[in-house]
Amino acid sequence: MRHLLLLPVIGLATVLSGCGGSSTQPTSVTAPLTYSIGGSIAGLSGTVVLLNNGGENLSLSSNGAFTFNVALQPNSPYDVTVATQPPNQVCSVKNASGTATASVTNVTVVCSLPASATDVWTWVAGSEYANAPGVYGTKGTPAANDAPGARRQPIAWTDAAGNFWLFGGNSAGNVAMLNDLWEYSPSTGQWVWQGGSDTVSAAASYGTQGVPAAGNNPGAREGAAKWTDAAGNLWLFGGDSLAAQNWEEFNDLWSYSPTTGLWTWVGGSNAAANAGIYGTLGVAAASNLPPARTDAVSWVDSAGVFWLFGGARLNSNGSYLAVLNDLWSYNSSTGLWTWVGGSNTPNAIGVYGAQGAAAAGNVPSARMGSGAWLDASGNFWLFGGLGLSPGGLPQQYNDLWEYSPANGLWTWVGGSNGANAAGVYGTQRAGTAGNAPGARVSAVSWKDQSGNFWLFGGYGYDLGGNAGNLNDLWEYNLDAGVWTWIGGSSAAAAPGTYGLQGVPASSNAPGARQQAVGWLDSSGNFWLFGGFGFDSSGAQDDLNDLWRFVQSP
Repeated sequence: MRHLLLLPVIGLATVLSGCGGSSTQPTSVTAPLTYSIGGSIAGLSGTVVLLNNGGENLSLSSNGAFTFNVALQPNSPYDVTVATQPPNQVCSVKNASGTATASVTNVTVVCSLPASATDVWTWVAGSEYANAPGVYGTKGTPAANDAPGARRQPIAWTDAAGNFWLFGGNSAGNVAMLNDLWEYSPSTGQWVWQGGSDTVSAAASYGTQGVPAAGNNPGAREGAAKWTDAAGNLWLFGGDSLAAQNWEEFNDLWSYSPTTGLWTWVGGSNAAANAGIYGTLGVAAASNLPPARTDAVSWVDSAGVFWLFGGARLNSNGSYLAVLNDLWSYNSSTGLWTWVGGSNTPNAIGVYGAQGAAAAGNVPSARMGSGAWLDASGNFWLFGGLGLSPGGLPQQYNDLWEYSPANGLWTWVGGSNGANAAGVYGTQRAGTAGNAPGARVSAVSWKDQSGNFWLFGGYGYDLGGNAGNLNDLWEYNLDAGVWTWIGGSSAAAAPGTYGLQGVPASSNAPGARQQAVGWLDSSGNFWLFGGFGFDSSGAQDDLNDLWRFVQSP
């Protein structure tokens, strides 16, 4: 039987050549050398069309790497431009032109809202992930990388120069209290650690009452009430802390001078859990003192008088023992407290009366962690908060109240007179009479330059009646008496959408959170910091992200 001999190709050619046949050796063909042109795009929301050398179109609808389809001959020029901008955005090109001596991968396209864009969030600083540690640097010296660590329930002020101040709070999984003092300059974008300790659980150093001193410092705490006086001094009252893993509240009163950098223990007790003295309703007296508490609401009226409403006392394990609805005023000139209204016993039931009608008997129920505003007429407005049911269980509210210091009367303006109401969102950006934020506690509130009230987040009830941390943004038009859902999610537990740091985008939104703080800058923009909530990955814990919200005119 014959066997076939299988030869490799080159061997076969040799055999054929040996047999007198003609042989043709294979030749390799080298493709012309060309270089691709590309790079990356970020911040895009929509579709952008790029051109290279005014010719080839490249349409992009997502962020990431891109490459033009047509490659260039060596040493050919390239010039990447934007042919069509995406809706409501402006894209700019960096490293746009040059000569292709190799494949180009560093063309960078950054898209953002135009400078005039409004009703948008910008992630300004801090981490997009939970539990970021603080970077303290050198005390008193600002630095680009310095930042307060993640925390909930710090205390926030704005000084006479428009700088933001931050004190203390609760960090590291709800077990570590802080008393560090920070200043942030919106103009330079830098934090500076101004005082207090860079470690947790620092004890108070009271010094001599009424005497400022370099060694004075409020102890580590969260949830204190605060005011800023006409001279730009910062004031702090009460709050809560942990001692040997037991929760305790305070009623000490402090002032801080940004000019001298000194704290003064002004009044109140230097011991925890002080019972206070109510005195006679409506009568100022040197012995009067609000009982120790945390999470009260505070504001300053047009005459420079400090006001305090409600708050709570905790059991040693941190559960709610007593919630208050007492109303106090403090005159910093005389140093006297006055019990103005509400009950001198805890857990008082609210009296709503007829909606829209002021009456002597009306009063909000005992609560803590409410939203608060002051209108142009000097009337105080209160929204929601947390109280206790008759059975002692925590419950949230979404009622809206107005208090007139001129006549001392409360008016129930809107929202439910029951507990745990779900949000009525309506259509985003369309205010209607039926809209209302869901019941909640520990939201952030501020007033815009038009006198309207704003509310962000907190812990409460979403559109479906589910309880959790929220990131919805609401505006209350004072003239129309209507709530408008501006942005954020109508569902609880939304993670943060950070985008690019420093780049505003309509898709940006802080994650759902409670116990954050905020400031207004000199241009009327709102700033948000930290709290307990969701980061960019959907993890939930303490945050140190800093955001700016620019509102439409």
